[in-house]
Amino acid sequence: MSTFGRSLSHKQRALTVSSPRLFDKSVSSPRFSRKSEISRLFRALIAIGSVVSFFLAIGGGYLYVLPNLTKSFHEENLISFNGSDSFCDIFDGKWVVDNSYPLYNASECPFVEKGFNCLANGRTNDDYLKWRWKPRNCELPRFNVYHMLEILRNKRIVFVGDSMSRTQWESLICLLMTGVQDKGSVYEVNGNKITKLIRFLGVRFSSFNFTVEFYRSVFLVQHTWSSKYGIKRVRSTLTLDKLDDISDEWINADVLIFNSGQWWVPGKLFGVGCYFQVNSTLRIGMSIQTAFRTALETWSSWIDTKINPNRTRVFFRTFEPSHWSNLTQRMCNVTNQPLSETNGQESSSFSDAVLEVAHSMKVPANVLHITPMSAYRKDAHVGLWSDNPSLSDCSHWCLPGLPDLWNEMVFSYLHDSYQHTSLYQQRE
Repeated sequence: MSTFGRSLSHKQRALTVSSPRLFDKSVSSPRFSRKSEISRLFRALIAIGSVVSFFLAIGGGYLYVLPNLTKSFHEENLISFNGSDSFCDIFDGKWVVDNSYPLYNASECPFVEKGFNCLANGRTNDDYLKWRWKPRNCELPRFNVYHMLEILRNKRIVFVGDSMSRTQWESLICLLMTGVQDKGSVYEVNGNKITKLIRFLGVRFSSFNFTVEFYRSVFLVQHTWSSKYGIKRVRSTLTLDKLDDISDEWINADVLIFNSGQWWVPGKLFGVGCYFQVNSTLRIGMSIQTAFRTALETWSSWIDTKINPNRTRVFFRTFEPSHWSNLTQRMCNVTNQPLSETNGQESSSFSDAVLEVAHSMKVPANVLHITPMSAYRKDAHVGLWSDNPSLSDCSHWCLPGLPDLWNEMVFSYLHDSYQHTSLYQQRE
């Protein structure tokens, strides 16, 4: 019998049970009444079971699908130390006090922008410098500057992104300089001062024959100014299917570290007349999230086709949360200690997009998922201790500070790769 036939037959029986004649019979026969009650109870249990099973099936589907991304991220980003077979998720952990920090003095590092040197700009509380990230199930290898200098010898390290990327770039240079005796052997290749106005900055460590470079590309894709004869409100466009016009400069790096996200907001896009374009077609109605995802897919395609995974280690750092007390009025209250809760900032749609796109790439890309760990660090922002104290800043970070820990994450991956390579060579 077909499903429809069974359903129709069931409806007919239900109508028969509700007839007055059958009702009278059930009252006059206790035995029939008990059978009828048992029958109704049995059917009710079946109905309830069906409903419960339905929702469990639906819920089970979500439980299978939604954590899949997180699970795959953890599996792909687990690392081991000292040649161990045990693996660890270094992004799952907590902040602990460590008086051996900070690892350098910003006033002794010529590559720190004045605006990020909070202590030199008048910040008196230095508790924010004393925190170390401790993974839940392992210990990060301590940053060994001499080991890192040897790992990077004869290499080219490239950062690509916005001002947050530049801060991490400055942090890495300062960390590495602590192991260099001749400070004069470290210099900017074009003699430039460190500033946000220059699109390319490169610092050479001549004693070790490597460079640490920064390319300013806040959207990663091409940004072009529109013709004055075009749509009046469209002053510029982001060509989402074309990577930035300086992308060829990134190809031969040994370590590539990307970030993007802070500029993907209405005020820096639609508010200044910047809209999206795909396949030479203007997409006025495209949402920022869709555009960001499209740009990431262009980036991932570029990585898959242009980058040699046997040479280049690729990283993408996720979105770093800001801590404005009132975003509309740009109020910034920097704390003296890390927050005890993330207050919902442990996740970001930008970070989720990065995780999803990276998971589907052919060339391995390690995601530096720093969003959750950074969400606690309301104490680590520049605040009023910049080179312009009239403007409060709860987006950027003090140096030394949180970006140093991001670089320790990078060191962990490179340290892990170096150890495995050394072990392999020894076995050969």
